[in-house]
Amino acid sequence: MARRRKGEKVDGWLVIDKPLGISSAKVVGTVKWALKAQKVGHGGTLDPLASGILPIALGEATKTMPFIMDATKEYAFSVGWGKATDSDDLEGAVIHEGGRMPAEQEILEILPEFTGTISQTPPAYSAIKVDGKRAYALARAGETVELKARDIEIQSLSLTAHDVEKGESTFHVQCGKGTYVRSLARDIALRLGTWGHVTMLRRLRVGPFGLDGSISLAMLEELGHSARAQAALLPLSTALDDIPAVAVSGAEAERIRCGQSLHLPEAKPGTIVLMVGDTPLAIAENTEGTVRSRRVFNM
Repeated sequence: MARRRKGEKVDGWLVIDKPLGISSAKVVGTVKWALKAQKVGHGGTLDPLASGILPIALGEATKTMPFIMDATKEYAFSVGWGKATDSDDLEGAVIHEGGRMPAEQEILEILPEFTGTISQTPPAYSAIKVDGKRAYALARAGETVELKARDIEIQSLSLTAHDVEKGESTFHVQCGKGTYVRSLARDIALRLGTWGHVTMLRRLRVGPFGLDGSISLAMLEELGHSARAQAALLPLSTALDDIPAVAVSGAEAERIRCGQSLHLPEAKPGTIVLMVGDTPLAIAENTEGTVRSRRVFNM
């Protein structure tokens, strides 16, 4: 007999504006408590020193998390000039100091070099695995961590403030999967012949999820187990808005649920969402008209 999962079946997305000072895991725990949900996960970790958009998937929406993890993201971040840390942010130990603050025009002139497809080496304090261990665990243990450079996509990068008195500048970036803002700040500083580290990081958007549809963690805790907390949920399909949708009949839906394929020559090739009315049935792959499911939703 299958073991019954504790909690209620709740399906959808909750977009949390994460405050500073707490982990993404803490946010997941609070959401699970407030909605009494059986299954909860998050779409992209935010460090305690970062704030902003943390999409939380509940129930069947957890099956759509890979699409959110791969989605375009937007950040606002500030760089403190003249000092470098081993974590490339405020949390780490200072490893270089005494660097200069670049002029605003200098910064503007080199920003085009950091847009488009660029090569980036992740920070030592990252979750990337090295020989089966997380890089940050090795770094904290005092081991030298050497990570390989990888290609990332920076869609736009702009300077939004330049504060000489504070010795820092603020930027806005729109970027693709695998981008480390801490590394971006480090590399911009090095290109300008100085040191730099992130002093502020705020995520403004993850795919379709932005600040305008978010709820603060404090508000969620205040709402507690009330129906108003449930009302903040966004539908599962929100994460699939950018994927072509194809309507199927009841008989075709039953074939998909039984693990069978469909012949849909008119459907767009590649990844598609199969719909029964307004309800998502499955994420599927269409190869030359043959459609096979990748994730079936139990809605």
